[in-house]
Amino acid sequence: MKKLLSISLILCLFGCFSPQNKTEEATENESPKVATVKWRVIDGIDIEAFNADLEPGKLTVDLGVYFPSNLDTAFKKVTLDRLMYSVEAAKEIYAPTGVQINLLWVKTGDIDPRYLSVQANKTPGIPKTEYANTYQHMQRHPAELTPETEMAFRTFIEPNPDNHRTVYMTVLQEVFYPFLDVSEGRNWMIKSVRTGGLSFPPYSYTTSIPKDLRGIITITNLEREDRLRGTVAHEIGHKVINVSHEYKDINPENEVFAEGGLMVYGDGEEIPSGAEGRWHLERLLLSPFLYTLQADGSKKWNPEFKEGGHYYDPIYGEKVVNFAGTSPIKGDW
Repeated sequence: MKKLLSISLILCLFGCFSPQNKTEEATENESPKVATVKWRVIDGIDIEAFNADLEPGKLTVDLGVYFPSNLDTAFKKVTLDRLMYSVEAAKEIYAPTGVQINLLWVKTGDIDPRYLSVQANKTPGIPKTEYANTYQHMQRHPAELTPETEMAFRTFIEPNPDNHRTVYMTVLQEVFYPFLDVSEGRNWMIKSVRTGGLSFPPYSYTTSIPKDLRGIITITNLEREDRLRGTVAHEIGHKVINVSHEYKDINPENEVFAEGGLMVYGDGEEIPSGAEGRWHLERLLLSPFLYTLQADGSKKWNPEFKEGGHYYDPIYGEKVVNFAGTSPIKGDW
């Protein structure tokens, strides 16, 4: 009897502490499988007309739009008409670059009400200092989705083999982005900004965001006239140009107000090229979110990121800007 008990105990211990089999293991960059929202196509939006001027052989980005049907009645900052106006404007803004937008759908449906307002990422623990520039810091300490936000995105995005190359624009009521800012002396404090749009860009999240969710963009405010035309194009730019708020001789920051460039806050729509333009056009044309449609109807995608999509990812070669970090506090601390 004692021998049988010993054998049973050994088997139990082996079962409890042995590695899970392959069917139970979580693969890299994979989120738990959950039921997606029951989206339905919105009547009255002519997708065929929007895409009528698409040309085979030109670089293209696929865009799907989700507009929840259960937004609170008090929420007026994004309407379907204003959103579609900004999407149409984005098509015009990217046209001079040779990149075209293929609108896949505009859908609506009830989402879980708790996901109408989310916190984009976990509160960061390491502030940016003078030892690394903005992009180097993000590469070392990438932003991470909160578990609830990751779950929300999982319910929004419908599974598809091209999930990791498609841009998904989702309207929400509030998306808060926590960050660290200097309070006084050598002390930092936690702040949280209420975003009008957030692109969850590769340069910021790299491989911390599940690969099949990396195309998500949230839109929460198109009410102001100065934001209406450029917001969708600007947020797509964070995703496909893969840069922060910067322009020509302006190094990237969380907020940059200036005229001229699409990637700063203002009325500008320029996507500049060359070293003087911080290689924005060239980086756009290299984006893994872009493809060319072949004669047989297949898509020839741009090469994938080699290191998760940080700003200095090898796919960009020399199309990067090396700049020094700056200290946010006095040097005599």
